[in-house]
Amino acid sequence: MSDLAIRTTGLTKRFRAQTAVDGIDLAVPRGSVFGFLGPNGSGKTTTIRMLLGLVGATSGTAIVLGTDMPKGLDAVLPHVGALVEGPAFAPFLSGAANLARFDAADRHAPPSTRADRVAAALDRVGLSHAARKKAGAYSLGMKQRLGLANALLMPRDLLVLDEPTNGLDPQGTREVRSLIRSFAADGTTVFVSSHLLAEVEQLCTHVGVMSAGRLVAQGTLDDLRRSGVSRVEVVTPDPGAARVVLARSGLATDPAAPTDAGDAVVTAELGEHAPAAEAIVAALVRDGVRIRGFAVRRTSLEQRFVELTGEGFDVVA
Repeated sequence: MSDLAIRTTGLTKRFRAQTAVDGIDLAVPRGSVFGFLGPNGSGKTTTIRMLLGLVGATSGTAIVLGTDMPKGLDAVLPHVGALVEGPAFAPFLSGAANLARFDAADRHAPPSTRADRVAAALDRVGLSHAARKKAGAYSLGMKQRLGLANALLMPRDLLVLDEPTNGLDPQGTREVRSLIRSFAADGTTVFVSSHLLAEVEQLCTHVGVMSAGRLVAQGTLDDLRRSGVSRVEVVTPDPGAARVVLARSGLATDPAAPTDAGDAVVTAELGEHAPAAEAIVAALVRDGVRIRGFAVRRTSLEQRFVELTGEGFDVVA
């Protein structure tokens, strides 16, 4: 268990007749940036609430930082920072005053160093200049960064961030993305719930995909892509001959599609035992097939997500 920051076994949550989370087995490596993906209603937020001890599981277990939750709540939470469903601050208090208020509620936080911790957290997220500004006057991006500062008031081994870039403009998104990278570079495990493809591909080392309460895939980004279907694509004025060669190589071809230049695109699925791309090209050339273009199209993360869930990424999670 020491190599995992989060591990669940058969974790289930039912609300009367509805099963929100259905027997999931999560494995989040320590030091990873783990992207927790899924469309609206897939069970992501309910899972996060169980991991943080905010709701009890109907059945199954959740081990966070090596401790059973929610039994070990008091021991675990001081080492966990969380930003769930957006930050909520007193609008009439300054950013610094809001952080001091939250820090005072943490019985593990020594009062004598509170001012230093607040200043350091604000500096970490680039809000030192707005420390005395009322939180009600903060932009959405500034509020998100203030929420991250709150999660960083004490040293954390695990950060749990629910849609950390939700509603941000491109500049705010870049700022939060840079912050998350810096947390991971310091060795903190970051668990990011998101539905944004660009965020996941740029930030995460590992991914888990939820659909209708079930964990339908997890692993590294490369593992997830490799588990999808790859295709070979040949642009040629000789589509019939190309299909014959590809079929002889053991590849099932799709109907040829015309191009604007008058050529045709012949595609075929690359199975587990398909020849190497170089061998396919050599076979085409050997049989006199004229090749205008050749490519191997790997399954993108978005395509794989659609295959697993039946939905795209432009959903609000």
